[in-house]
Amino acid sequence: MTEIDEVRPVGDAEPAGQPAARTGESGRVRGGGWPAVGALAAGTFTVVTSEMLPVGLLTPIGGDLGISDGTAGLTLTVTGLVAAVAAPVLTLLVGRMDRRVVLVALMGMLAVANLLAANASNVVVLLVARVLVGLGMGGVWALAAGLAVRLVPGRRVAVATSLIFSGVAAASVLGVPAGAFVGELGGWRTAFVAMAVVCAVVAVALAALLPPLPSTGAVRLSGVLGLFRSASVRTGLLLVALLVTGHFAAYTYVRPVLEEVAGAGAGQIGTLLLAFGVAGLAGNFAAGAGAARSPRATALVICGVLASAVLLMPVVGRGAGVPVAVALLAVWGLAYGGVSVSTQTWLMAAAPGAREAASALFVGVFNGAIALGAFAGGRAADGWGTTGVMWLGGALAVGALVTVVAGRAPEGDEG
Repeated sequence: MTEIDEVRPVGDAEPAGQPAARTGESGRVRGGGWPAVGALAAGTFTVVTSEMLPVGLLTPIGGDLGISDGTAGLTLTVTGLVAAVAAPVLTLLVGRMDRRVVLVALMGMLAVANLLAANASNVVVLLVARVLVGLGMGGVWALAAGLAVRLVPGRRVAVATSLIFSGVAAASVLGVPAGAFVGELGGWRTAFVAMAVVCAVVAVALAALLPPLPSTGAVRLSGVLGLFRSASVRTGLLLVALLVTGHFAAYTYVRPVLEEVAGAGAGQIGTLLLAFGVAGLAGNFAAGAGAARSPRATALVICGVLASAVLLMPVVGRGAGVPVAVALLAVWGLAYGGVSVSTQTWLMAAAPGAREAASALFVGVFNGAIALGAFAGGRAADGWGTTGVMWLGGALAVGALVTVVAGRAPEGDEG
């Protein structure tokens, strides 16, 4: 029995009493195609924008509700932690339900959650709304991440997966700044209302463009836990944990680093972060193509480049100033932009018979690492200063590099 055979989920056959799914090449459902892939990309863009929306609105939220910026920041922490739990749990609970129906329902819940946040009269109501956002985000991301293989021919799966994950990078480049802009024009509540409208539009698009996506087998707890028997799955999850924790430990505090180390002015920060985001979009597609050929080789490049950029920032940036900081930040963005799609591809290759279960674990670990990274970065900033944050992030990226070298790659990857 091969390693992949061991993690194949129970119940790959169609459920009794239901018609078999109409499938084509590689189990692909007929219909869907690129419009459906585009709708899923819009979905990942929407859920990540919903998660990160408070980033540019913390001060007005705190002022309106009479809470500190730190308390307002819990709106991010809570969402990430809930999403980390929701991804595997919801994947188990939806059983054999049509994935199109589930995705539309979750996107509708996100619309309701953003409306609730827009009308919050106190921090408790706002946190309840953000819990709902975490539920919707975890479920949508976990289910959408592995659907490319069912929507396009096998030779196009890598590009389609990159497109779906481009929504994550685009949310950083466009979604969060757009939310902050709307908040400046009409107040933070208007920004949440606008986000609710976007969620509703995406829900309609998913309903219209996705074909029926009956489950190819209910995900069970035993199947999810069984994935940990695979050495390549364990390596992939550890890789995600180290890279994402390291990135967010450093990136959460990148503004004070740019100001104190590189001497960037307040008016330059937006441009610098835009450079990071644009480079991240490019990295997403480059890594998607590379990971389709060799997940291990792509991960080695990402880990090495990301570690180098982060570790060089406090060393080179202090003497060279803003121009070099821009270059390092763009290289950092290029590397991190490929993390989501390359690690997802790694896990899909490691568990081809348990894509949904692997996606659920991926999203859970990813969001847990976001929360852990922000927390660890805060402790490092308090204890070691802004340069200490960079050292921590770089060290974790080096740990990810060692994990790729010493760990088990997916079967058939000779990279």
